[in-house]
Amino acid sequence: MKSPIERLSELATERALTVAVAESLTCGLLASEIGKGENASDWFSGAVVAYQTAVKVQVLGLPDGLDPCSAECASRLARGVRSLLKADIAVATTGVGGPDSEDGHPPGTVFVGWADATGAGAELFHFDGEPDDVLRATVDRALVLLVRVAEKDD
Repeated sequence: MKSPIERLSELATERALTVAVAESLTCGLLASEIGKGENASDWFSGAVVAYQTAVKVQVLGLPDGLDPCSAECASRLARGVRSLLKADIAVATTGVGGPDSEDGHPPGTVFVGWADATGAGAELFHFDGEPDDVLRATVDRALVLLVRVAEKDD
């Protein structure tokens, strides 16, 4: 069975898809994994690491005052990076890695957003463990989501 990055590489190549990511929570870890994909230079448009809210607002078009740990934030970040980098599909990561709660959200609360030509959405996850565990689980789920979006019928 192929890993998610192997499958993403295959789909992107076969379907001539370009991929982009916006990262808050994962702070570049997702882009690093995607860059390991076969022929990534042909299909990986790039990433925006937007850790501070002001960067999310100024660069990715997030409305000021939106909860950074929300489905709406995740889907808007994905739409923003897809538009900015002119990619076919995109995902975004946001949430609370821990070890402490933030703005009323417990550690391990994660949203992974997606965007393609048909729309956008987000999935909520609750991961256990130390911050490194939460980040690794988020990257894994984001890769799986990218594969699902790439597999969608045209």
